[in-house]
Amino acid sequence: MFWESQKQLEELVCRLVSWESRTATEGEILFPFKLKDELAKLEYFQQRPEYLKHHDAGRKRNSLSALYRHETASKTIILMSHFDTVHTKEFGSSSRLAFSPYELGRRFKEIADDFPESVRADILSDEYLFGRGTMDMKMGIALHMHLLEKAIANNWPINLVLLTVPDEEVDSAGMRTAVTHLKDLADRHTLDYALFINSEPSFTQYPGDPNYYFYSGTIGKIMPSVLFHGVETHVGEPLSGLNAHFMASFLNQQMEFSNVFSETVYGERTPLPVTLKYYDMKTDYSTQTSNHVAAFYNVFAMEQNAEEVFTKFNQLVEETMTQCQNSYETICQREGVHPVGQIRTLSYQALYDYMLRKHGQMKIDEIVTQYIARDDLDDREKSMHIANRMITYCKELVPLAVTLFVPPYYPAVNTSEAPLVRGVSRVVQEFLDTNYGIIPKEIHYFNGISDASYTAYDSHDASWQTYKINTPVWGETYTIPFESMQNLQVPHVNIGPFGKDPHKLTERLHKQSGYEITPKLLEAVVKYCMNAP
Repeated sequence: MFWESQKQLEELVCRLVSWESRTATEGEILFPFKLKDELAKLEYFQQRPEYLKHHDAGRKRNSLSALYRHETASKTIILMSHFDTVHTKEFGSSSRLAFSPYELGRRFKEIADDFPESVRADILSDEYLFGRGTMDMKMGIALHMHLLEKAIANNWPINLVLLTVPDEEVDSAGMRTAVTHLKDLADRHTLDYALFINSEPSFTQYPGDPNYYFYSGTIGKIMPSVLFHGVETHVGEPLSGLNAHFMASFLNQQMEFSNVFSETVYGERTPLPVTLKYYDMKTDYSTQTSNHVAAFYNVFAMEQNAEEVFTKFNQLVEETMTQCQNSYETICQREGVHPVGQIRTLSYQALYDYMLRKHGQMKIDEIVTQYIARDDLDDREKSMHIANRMITYCKELVPLAVTLFVPPYYPAVNTSEAPLVRGVSRVVQEFLDTNYGIIPKEIHYFNGISDASYTAYDSHDASWQTYKINTPVWGETYTIPFESMQNLQVPHVNIGPFGKDPHKLTERLHKQSGYEITPKLLEAVVKYCMNAP
């Protein structure tokens, strides 16, 4: 067998790490082809090459599925993972070391005194494997390959689909496109999907957290945003206009760390909102004040849907723009000048409808097409430029704050109460306690954000329509297969290896967890699922 022993697993994860696959690089494009060749070593796939399949994820990227199918089984487990990693700028000129775990480990030992005590202890212990992707999440892929090989060798009476995707770290294009491929796969091979097993690593809940967690859901992430469009003026006559930065300052103060969107479910609380990006859309320097400023906000959700978040957000924007107007008018009164106007707040959909009535669909399509075609802009920037261009045709609306959504959107998913998940939870608890004296903790909403957001969507929820009509790039460069997700309705668990410092210079995998404990735990879970009703 190729990936059976602990030594083989370490060699495999080091090989996967060496195939650097940073998001939006050539490495990300090439990785699934290298992985397909690796899986093709198994005689099972040499005899059934059609069971190894690439799925187009856009921009030359591909997902990869590998199917093990038992002739008498319909019950199927999907082993899901992502192969892209974040970038390595923190490594500086030594970025190549990020993909060479053994060499990196030796280098860290040489400079161990440069690290904080907790990191230094892990470096010197030889209990951790350092490198980009060791924890997040090349070890997860290796574990799924191990399971697949074991199922084939022992003819397990269950079907397994290994599914690994690109782009999880940015927009999750891989999983969003893979959802429809999963339906096709099920129809073609008569598969009954019973469970998704993601193997993202066990994330710490606070600095220095030593606990092991497994997850029965994943937190939602959504990005309500605003384009502030003021009235430009020369800096020598500041009150002849209204600076968009002045407008934005009122909302930024209220959004950052706001508890308006806070939720507590199963005793778990959503992290507070933060501003993810704030920028002036005026690209040049001049003595003209800025009349257009964009701001993106990160909001986490558990039970709130897109419509509920947007309703709260719009109310907050309206309140802060009222505060801004009042403050501005007080200043104008003090200085003896007349205000330039009354600040309006409109949703993107309301702006779209206004533009439609005034200029027609052809002009809107022309604007959208112009910015969608620009490769120098990402989806967030395209969204803001589309809204901004519409405003230039409706200047009678300014000063104006336009609320909208920008990608990505990760819906919250929680299947904690599904009978199969409750059974898996018992297996995890008993296995780790009995064999390793580990008392694991169940987290109902994975706090690391994951592709599991696209595995199941509330079949009764229609709030995604609010997201669709307020996302300028929807249907062009960004979509979410909400209806396919509603039809999928497959429960989900996340069981992965323990590690520390994801996305940092010192990202590391706990070797015993990766090579010994988690492989045995995942095998126990799969065998439980074979016999579960």
